[in-house]
Amino acid sequence: MPRDRSLAAYDELELTVQAGRGGDGAIAFLREKYIPKGGPSGGDGGDGGDVILVASEDVHGFYDLRGRRVVRAKNGAQGGNNCRHGRSADDLTIVVPVGTEVRDAETDIVLKDLTAPEASVRIVKGGGGGRGNARFARATRQTPRRAEEGRPGESRALRLTLKLIADAGLVGLPNAGKSTLLARFSRSRTRAAAHRFTTLTPHLGVVDLSPSARITFADLPGLIEGAHAGKGLGDRFLKHVERTQVLVHIVAHDPTGGSPPPEEAYATIREELRLYSPELADKPEIVVLSKCDLAGFEDSLNSLAQASDSKVVPLSAVSGLGLDVLLTRVARSLGLSEDPDEVW
Repeated sequence: MPRDRSLAAYDELELTVQAGRGGDGAIAFLREKYIPKGGPSGGDGGDGGDVILVASEDVHGFYDLRGRRVVRAKNGAQGGNNCRHGRSADDLTIVVPVGTEVRDAETDIVLKDLTAPEASVRIVKGGGGGRGNARFARATRQTPRRAEEGRPGESRALRLTLKLIADAGLVGLPNAGKSTLLARFSRSRTRAAAHRFTTLTPHLGVVDLSPSARITFADLPGLIEGAHAGKGLGDRFLKHVERTQVLVHIVAHDPTGGSPPPEEAYATIREELRLYSPELADKPEIVVLSKCDLAGFEDSLNSLAQASDSKVVPLSAVSGLGLDVLLTRVARSLGLSEDPDEVW
Protein backbone atom coordinates (compact mmCIF):
# COMPACT_ATOMS: atom_id res chain seq x y z
CA MET A 1 0.00 0.00 0.00
CA PRO A 2 1.61 3.34 -0.98
CA ARG A 3 2.43 5.84 1.73
CA ASP A 4 0.13 8.80 2.16
CA ARG A 5 2.39 11.85 1.89
CA SER A 6 0.03 13.96 4.00
CA LEU A 7 0.37 11.46 6.85
CA ALA A 8 4.14 11.51 6.56
CA ALA A 9 4.13 15.31 6.70
CA TYR A 10 1.95 15.23 9.78
CA ASP A 11 4.22 13.46 12.25
CA GLU A 12 7.55 12.65 10.63
CA LEU A 13 10.03 14.85 8.82
CA GLU A 14 13.65 14.72 7.71
CA LEU A 15 15.25 18.12 7.45
CA THR A 16 18.74 19.58 7.13
CA VAL A 17 19.39 22.75 9.14
CA GLN A 18 22.23 25.08 8.20
CA ALA A 19 23.44 27.84 10.51
CA GLY A 20 24.61 31.11 8.99
CA ARG A 21 28.16 31.80 7.96
CA GLY A 22 30.11 34.51 9.74
CA GLY A 23 30.83 37.73 7.86
CA ASP A 24 34.33 38.39 6.54
CA GLY A 25 36.59 40.84 8.28
CA ALA A 26 37.39 44.01 6.33
CA ILE A 27 40.71 45.38 5.09
CA ALA A 28 40.59 49.17 5.32
CA PHE A 29 42.79 52.11 6.34
CA LEU A 30 41.85 55.31 8.01
CA ARG A 31 41.79 58.17 5.52
CA GLU A 32 40.97 61.56 6.99
CA LYS A 33 41.90 65.05 5.91
CA TYR A 34 44.38 65.80 8.66
CA ILE A 35 45.58 62.23 9.24
CA PRO A 36 47.51 61.40 6.07
CA LYS A 37 49.02 58.25 7.51
CA GLY A 38 46.03 56.71 9.29
CA GLY A 39 46.28 53.17 10.56
CA PRO A 40 44.29 50.03 9.71
CA SER A 41 40.55 50.39 10.33
CA GLY A 42 38.96 47.21 8.97
CA GLY A 43 36.17 45.97 11.27
CA ASP A 44 35.20 42.43 12.23
CA GLY A 45 32.47 40.50 10.46
CA GLY A 46 29.20 39.69 12.22
CA ASP A 47 28.32 36.24 13.52
CA GLY A 48 26.05 33.94 11.51
CA GLY A 49 22.61 33.09 12.86
CA ASP A 50 21.94 29.98 14.93
CA VAL A 51 19.02 27.60 14.27
CA ILE A 52 16.71 27.02 17.25
CA LEU A 53 13.76 24.62 17.57
CA VAL A 54 10.93 25.78 19.86
CA ALA A 55 7.88 23.74 20.86
CA SER A 56 4.45 25.37 20.70
CA GLU A 57 0.93 24.18 21.54
CA ASP A 58 -0.35 26.23 18.60
CA VAL A 59 1.35 23.92 16.08
CA HIS A 60 -0.04 20.42 15.53
CA GLY A 61 2.15 18.94 12.81
CA PHE A 62 4.97 19.61 10.38
CA TYR A 63 2.73 21.00 7.65
CA ASP A 64 4.58 24.32 7.37
CA LEU A 65 7.87 22.52 6.74
CA ARG A 66 6.60 20.27 3.97
CA GLY A 67 8.71 20.43 0.82
CA ARG A 68 11.65 22.13 2.52
CA ARG A 69 14.77 19.98 2.34
CA VAL A 70 17.12 22.55 3.86
CA VAL A 71 16.43 25.44 6.23
CA ARG A 72 19.15 28.07 6.44
CA ALA A 73 19.79 30.85 8.90
CA LYS A 74 21.14 34.15 7.55
CA ASN A 75 24.83 34.97 7.25
CA GLY A 76 26.60 37.66 9.24
CA ALA A 77 27.46 40.92 7.49
CA GLN A 78 30.96 41.85 6.41
CA GLY A 79 32.97 44.24 8.54
CA GLY A 80 33.29 47.87 7.44
CA ASN A 81 35.86 50.64 7.53
CA ASN A 82 36.43 52.90 10.52
CA CYS A 83 36.48 49.69 12.62
CA ARG A 84 32.77 49.17 12.12
CA HIS A 85 31.65 45.65 12.98
CA GLY A 86 29.36 43.82 10.61
CA ARG A 87 25.85 43.11 11.82
CA SER A 88 25.31 39.67 13.36
CA ALA A 89 22.46 37.73 11.80
CA ASP A 90 19.30 37.01 13.76
CA ASP A 91 18.79 33.45 14.92
CA LEU A 92 16.33 31.37 12.91
CA THR A 93 13.55 29.90 15.06
CA ILE A 94 11.65 26.87 13.79
CA VAL A 95 8.37 26.26 15.62
CA VAL A 96 7.42 22.59 16.05
CA PRO A 97 4.62 20.82 17.94
CA VAL A 98 4.90 19.95 21.61
CA GLY A 99 6.01 16.32 21.74
CA THR A 100 8.60 16.57 18.96
CA GLU A 101 11.53 14.20 19.32
CA VAL A 102 14.65 15.56 17.62
CA ARG A 103 17.18 13.00 16.37
CA ASP A 104 20.41 13.25 14.44
CA ALA A 105 19.49 11.57 11.15
CA GLU A 106 23.00 10.13 10.68
CA THR A 107 23.69 8.74 14.17
CA ASP A 108 20.05 8.25 15.29
CA ILE A 109 20.94 9.86 18.63
CA VAL A 110 18.15 11.77 20.38
CA LEU A 111 19.29 15.38 20.65
CA LYS A 112 16.26 16.75 22.47
CA ASP A 113 12.74 15.73 23.42
CA LEU A 114 10.54 18.83 23.33
CA THR A 115 7.76 17.68 25.66
CA ALA A 116 6.71 21.03 27.15
CA PRO A 117 5.44 24.31 25.68
CA GLU A 118 8.27 26.78 25.00
CA ALA A 119 10.89 24.04 25.36
CA SER A 120 13.73 24.78 22.96
CA VAL A 121 17.07 23.56 21.70
CA ARG A 122 19.83 25.41 19.86
CA ILE A 123 20.43 22.75 17.27
CA VAL A 124 23.25 24.31 15.22
CA LYS A 125 25.44 27.35 15.92
CA GLY A 126 26.32 30.03 13.45
CA GLY A 127 29.90 30.71 12.39
CA GLY A 128 31.90 33.46 14.02
CA GLY A 129 32.76 36.62 12.13
CA GLY A 130 36.28 37.05 10.77
CA ARG A 131 38.62 39.64 12.26
CA GLY A 132 39.33 42.80 10.32
CA ASN A 133 42.84 44.07 9.68
CA ALA A 134 42.61 46.49 12.61
CA ARG A 135 43.00 43.43 14.83
CA PHE A 136 46.35 42.55 13.34
CA ALA A 137 48.12 45.88 13.88
CA ARG A 138 51.37 45.53 15.82
CA ALA A 139 54.26 47.85 16.62
CA THR A 140 56.32 45.98 14.06
CA ARG A 141 53.50 45.73 11.52
CA GLN A 142 51.50 48.92 11.48
CA THR A 143 49.75 48.46 8.12
CA PRO A 144 48.57 44.84 8.03
CA ARG A 145 46.86 43.87 4.83
CA ARG A 146 45.19 40.74 6.04
CA ALA A 147 41.77 39.91 7.43
CA GLU A 148 40.00 36.69 8.28
CA GLU A 149 37.16 35.09 6.41
CA GLY A 150 34.00 34.34 8.35
CA ARG A 151 33.73 30.81 9.67
CA PRO A 152 31.05 28.49 8.25
CA GLY A 153 28.02 27.69 10.36
CA GLU A 154 27.25 24.21 11.60
CA SER A 155 25.01 21.91 9.59
CA ARG A 156 23.04 18.89 10.73
CA ALA A 157 20.56 16.46 9.22
CA LEU A 158 17.60 15.96 11.55
CA ARG A 159 14.80 13.48 11.88
CA LEU A 160 11.80 15.04 13.61
CA THR A 161 9.17 12.71 15.03
CA LEU A 162 5.98 13.88 16.68
CA LYS A 163 4.79 11.77 19.59
CA LEU A 164 1.55 13.08 20.97
CA ILE A 165 1.41 14.07 24.62
CA ALA A 166 -1.65 12.38 26.09
CA ASP A 167 -2.68 10.79 29.38
CA ALA A 168 -4.53 7.88 27.81
CA GLY A 169 -4.23 6.22 24.42
CA LEU A 170 -7.18 4.58 22.68
CA VAL A 171 -6.07 1.41 20.88
CA GLY A 172 -7.97 -1.28 19.01
CA LEU A 173 -8.73 -2.76 15.63
CA PRO A 174 -10.26 -0.61 12.86
CA ASN A 175 -13.91 0.27 13.49
CA ALA A 176 -13.70 -0.62 17.17
CA GLY A 177 -15.41 2.67 18.00
CA LYS A 178 -12.48 4.79 19.22
CA SER A 179 -13.35 7.95 17.29
CA THR A 180 -17.04 7.68 18.20
CA LEU A 181 -16.15 7.30 21.87
CA LEU A 182 -13.81 10.27 21.87
CA ALA A 183 -16.35 12.48 20.15
CA ARG A 184 -19.01 11.33 22.62
CA PHE A 185 -17.30 12.41 25.82
CA SER A 186 -14.84 15.08 24.78
CA ARG A 187 -14.53 18.24 22.73
CA SER A 188 -12.88 16.24 19.95
CA ARG A 189 -14.32 15.87 16.47
CA THR A 190 -12.14 13.41 14.59
CA ARG A 191 -11.86 13.23 10.82
CA ALA A 192 -12.79 9.83 9.38
CA ALA A 193 -12.73 8.20 5.99
CA ALA A 194 -15.07 5.68 4.37
CA HIS A 195 -12.63 2.77 4.32
CA ARG A 196 -11.09 0.33 6.76
CA PHE A 197 -8.62 2.76 8.30
CA THR A 198 -11.29 5.15 9.51
CA THR A 199 -9.08 7.58 11.47
CA LEU A 200 -6.65 9.32 9.12
CA THR A 201 -4.40 10.97 11.70
CA PRO A 202 -3.85 10.75 15.46
CA HIS A 203 -6.20 13.09 17.25
CA LEU A 204 -6.33 14.52 20.77
CA GLY A 205 -9.48 14.98 22.80
CA VAL A 206 -9.77 16.65 26.20
CA VAL A 207 -12.23 15.66 28.92
CA ASP A 208 -12.68 18.18 31.75
CA LEU A 209 -13.52 16.23 34.88
CA SER A 210 -13.51 19.29 37.13
CA PRO A 211 -11.97 22.78 37.14
CA SER A 212 -8.73 21.23 38.38
CA ALA A 213 -8.71 17.83 36.65
CA ARG A 214 -8.71 16.91 33.00
CA ILE A 215 -7.76 13.92 30.88
CA THR A 216 -6.22 14.12 27.43
CA PHE A 217 -6.99 11.16 25.18
CA ALA A 218 -5.13 10.23 22.00
CA ASP A 219 -7.35 8.62 19.38
CA LEU A 220 -5.07 6.51 17.20
CA PRO A 221 -5.66 4.88 13.82
CA GLY A 222 -6.85 1.30 14.00
CA LEU A 223 -4.13 -1.31 14.24
CA ILE A 224 -4.13 -4.54 12.26
CA GLU A 225 -2.16 -7.73 12.47
CA GLY A 226 1.38 -7.03 11.27
CA ALA A 227 1.24 -3.30 12.14
CA HIS A 228 4.53 -3.46 14.06
CA ALA A 229 6.27 -4.56 10.84
CA GLY A 230 4.80 -1.81 8.67
CA LYS A 231 1.50 -3.30 7.54
CA GLY A 232 -1.43 -0.90 7.25
CA LEU A 233 -1.42 2.54 8.87
CA GLY A 234 -1.07 1.59 12.51
CA ASP A 235 2.73 1.28 12.50
CA ARG A 236 2.99 5.00 11.73
CA PHE A 237 1.14 5.82 14.93
CA LEU A 238 2.16 3.22 17.50
CA LYS A 239 4.82 5.70 18.61
CA HIS A 240 2.08 8.07 19.74
CA VAL A 241 1.02 5.78 22.57
CA GLU A 242 4.57 5.56 23.96
CA ARG A 243 4.08 8.70 26.05
CA THR A 244 0.67 7.77 27.42
CA GLN A 245 0.30 6.64 31.02
CA VAL A 246 -2.59 4.23 30.46
CA LEU A 247 -3.98 2.33 27.48
CA VAL A 248 -7.71 2.09 26.85
CA HIS A 249 -8.09 -1.06 24.76
CA ILE A 250 -11.39 -0.98 22.89
CA VAL A 251 -12.86 -4.19 21.48
CA ALA A 252 -16.08 -4.12 19.47
CA HIS A 253 -19.09 -6.33 20.12
CA ASP A 254 -20.30 -7.29 16.66
CA PRO A 255 -23.26 -9.71 16.55
CA THR A 256 -23.20 -9.64 12.73
CA GLY A 257 -19.81 -11.40 12.66
CA GLY A 258 -18.17 -8.70 10.55
CA SER A 259 -15.40 -8.29 13.10
CA PRO A 260 -13.22 -10.94 14.79
CA PRO A 261 -14.51 -12.46 18.05
CA PRO A 262 -13.63 -10.23 21.04
CA GLU A 263 -11.00 -12.60 22.42
CA GLU A 264 -9.29 -12.82 19.02
CA ALA A 265 -9.38 -9.05 18.49
CA TYR A 266 -7.92 -8.48 21.94
CA ALA A 267 -5.11 -11.00 21.41
CA THR A 268 -4.20 -9.45 18.03
CA ILE A 269 -3.66 -5.96 19.43
CA ARG A 270 -1.84 -7.20 22.52
CA GLU A 271 0.61 -9.07 20.30
CA GLU A 272 1.20 -6.01 18.10
CA LEU A 273 1.93 -3.87 21.16
CA ARG A 274 4.35 -6.47 22.50
CA LEU A 275 6.19 -6.85 19.21
CA TYR A 276 6.48 -3.09 18.76
CA SER A 277 7.66 -2.37 22.30
CA PRO A 278 7.61 -4.60 25.42
CA GLU A 279 7.58 -1.42 27.54
CA LEU A 280 4.46 -0.26 25.73
CA ALA A 281 2.74 -3.60 26.29
CA ASP A 282 3.47 -3.33 30.03
CA LYS A 283 1.59 -0.05 30.47
CA PRO A 284 -1.55 -0.12 32.65
CA GLU A 285 -4.56 -1.16 30.57
CA ILE A 286 -8.31 -0.69 30.80
CA VAL A 287 -10.28 -3.07 28.59
CA VAL A 288 -13.55 -1.86 27.08
CA LEU A 289 -16.22 -3.68 25.11
CA SER A 290 -17.87 -1.15 22.79
CA LYS A 291 -21.22 -1.20 20.97
CA CYS A 292 -23.02 -2.74 23.95
CA ASP A 293 -26.27 -1.20 22.77
CA LEU A 294 -26.46 -4.17 20.36
CA ALA A 295 -28.12 -7.43 21.39
CA GLY A 296 -26.14 -10.29 22.91
CA PHE A 297 -23.25 -8.27 24.30
CA GLU A 298 -23.23 -10.30 27.55
CA ASP A 299 -21.58 -13.29 25.87
CA SER A 300 -18.95 -11.05 24.29
CA LEU A 301 -18.36 -9.40 27.65
CA ASN A 302 -17.72 -12.75 29.36
CA SER A 303 -15.38 -14.05 26.66
CA LEU A 304 -13.40 -10.79 26.63
CA ALA A 305 -13.10 -10.81 30.43
CA GLN A 306 -11.66 -14.33 30.31
CA ALA A 307 -9.25 -13.49 27.49
CA SER A 308 -7.97 -10.30 29.15
CA ASP A 309 -8.19 -11.55 32.73
CA SER A 310 -9.60 -8.19 33.75
CA LYS A 311 -12.83 -6.48 34.67
CA VAL A 312 -14.12 -5.25 31.31
CA VAL A 313 -16.08 -2.01 31.01
CA PRO A 314 -19.27 -2.46 28.90
CA LEU A 315 -19.71 0.68 26.82
CA SER A 316 -22.11 2.25 24.37
CA ALA A 317 -21.23 5.62 22.85
CA VAL A 318 -24.79 5.77 21.53
CA SER A 319 -26.70 5.30 24.81
CA GLY A 320 -23.96 6.53 27.14
CA LEU A 321 -23.67 3.19 28.95
CA GLY A 322 -20.38 2.91 30.81
CA LEU A 323 -19.00 6.39 29.99
CA ASP A 324 -18.84 7.53 33.61
CA VAL A 325 -17.38 4.21 34.73
CA LEU A 326 -14.64 4.41 32.10
CA LEU A 327 -13.73 8.00 32.96
CA THR A 328 -13.58 7.12 36.65
CA ARG A 329 -11.28 4.16 36.05
CA VAL A 330 -8.99 6.25 33.85
CA ALA A 331 -8.94 9.03 36.45
CA ARG A 332 -7.99 6.57 39.19
CA SER A 333 -5.27 5.07 37.02
CA LEU A 334 -3.82 8.56 36.51
CA GLY A 335 -4.01 9.39 40.21
CA LEU A 336 -6.68 12.05 39.70
CA SER A 337 -9.13 10.33 42.03
CA GLU A 338 -8.63 8.18 45.13
CA ASP A 339 -12.26 8.10 46.21
CA PRO A 340 -13.69 4.65 45.29
CA ASP A 341 -17.22 6.10 45.30
CA GLU A 342 -16.43 9.06 43.08
CA VAL A 343 -17.97 8.86 39.62
CA TRP A 344 -17.33 11.53 37.03
